[in-house]
Amino acid sequence: MSVQIERHPLQEKSIPQVGIKANKIAQGESITLHNKTYKLPTRPTVVICVDGFDPSYLAQGIADGILPTLSQFVSTGFHTTAKCAMPSFTNPNNLSIITGQPTSVHGVAGNYFLDRETGEEIMVVDDSLVRGSTILAEMANRGVRVAAVTAKDKLRRILQRGLSETSTCFSSQSADDDTLKWLGRQSRPSQYSGDLSICVLDAGIKLLREDRADLFYLTLSDYVQHKHAPGEPEADEFMAAVDARVKQLVDLGAVVALTGDHGMSDKCDADGNANVLFLQDELESKFGQGCARVICPITDPFVKHHGALGGFVRVHVMDDHKDLVDAMLEFSRGLEHVEVALAKEEAAAVCEMPLDREGDFVVISKGNAVVGARKEEHDFGNLKGHRLRSHGGFSEQHIPLLMSTPAVDQAQLIKSREWRNFDIFDLVLNHGQ
Repeated sequence: MSVQIERHPLQEKSIPQVGIKANKIAQGESITLHNKTYKLPTRPTVVICVDGFDPSYLAQGIADGILPTLSQFVSTGFHTTAKCAMPSFTNPNNLSIITGQPTSVHGVAGNYFLDRETGEEIMVVDDSLVRGSTILAEMANRGVRVAAVTAKDKLRRILQRGLSETSTCFSSQSADDDTLKWLGRQSRPSQYSGDLSICVLDAGIKLLREDRADLFYLTLSDYVQHKHAPGEPEADEFMAAVDARVKQLVDLGAVVALTGDHGMSDKCDADGNANVLFLQDELESKFGQGCARVICPITDPFVKHHGALGGFVRVHVMDDHKDLVDAMLEFSRGLEHVEVALAKEEAAAVCEMPLDREGDFVVISKGNAVVGARKEEHDFGNLKGHRLRSHGGFSEQHIPLLMSTPAVDQAQLIKSREWRNFDIFDLVLNHGQ
């Protein structure tokens, strides 16, 4: 699938000058956003989103002894398995994490969508579709020094929403020369590398060491997880590097919490071939050319490692075929790769997504499969040499939720709710010790 990236004229907020201090934060002060209250941090507080953080990476890494820091979080801090927002993609879940809400509230339920009024397919690369404020922005408005550092520049343009000029917000993908010099790097890391994420963590460590922020949001890339399963050398090397940097953050005095934006599943058959349903081809074969448009919301500027193939698609039925919506929906339910197909109203309710931005129906694949549009629109060239691993469906909803310290009333707290990844700021700010 060809991806055209429009560059918006937004200025990157980079490293603030040394010496910027926040107003003194009084014990018990708080903000309220979307009917939830969050205490202002009274010590350095770091929230990390490990992109593609399937629980299997944590379990395998602990079993193999390569994650001593996260192992300690599990044994002496806080640990549970949470669920991410649907669809299980990057943009929706990063926004859910920084708003504390499902996509039905903040309005962004994909990386890519069809504007039904114009017929244009649009990539989400900034905050223009976001509804409401963020925890980061509200904290900054109260004098908390906020640092939001991301691997992907598309997320930087979202995370900077409402941040003040004294906040830090940049991406390792598009870090300017001054930022690279400050980090001691000669060049930007490749967007298709694990180093893109390690650069984010190194920036967080340096910001913390130089006392430039009180509240940190560090969000990584899932390039490694798309290519390498838990236990493979490349995955082990990456996860061990993450673990080592988390230790540095803890050693510098921060309370650290981690979660993921989504999990990751193998999407191949026993012979290693990608297990793909090209839904638009199937619909057009059954109902006629141009009957519908299948939109793959996983599509973003980073498509090489997954070929824009994920576990969740939206189907927009063309106006001259609207009488066939029910027939198309029922047909889709009968396809072997499909776990569930839901009409727009049911999809919005079950998946907590904004109804006004839904297609006519959604199709979600089984755990070992992905759904695409037309075969000709997906590039398989860069998938050679490794098994297709991807996400988007219910099967990738489970992710770890960890904190370096135990929670107040921890046993009761774990039992009292179904934890979501977007509860992480509530956990670390309201229940951390």
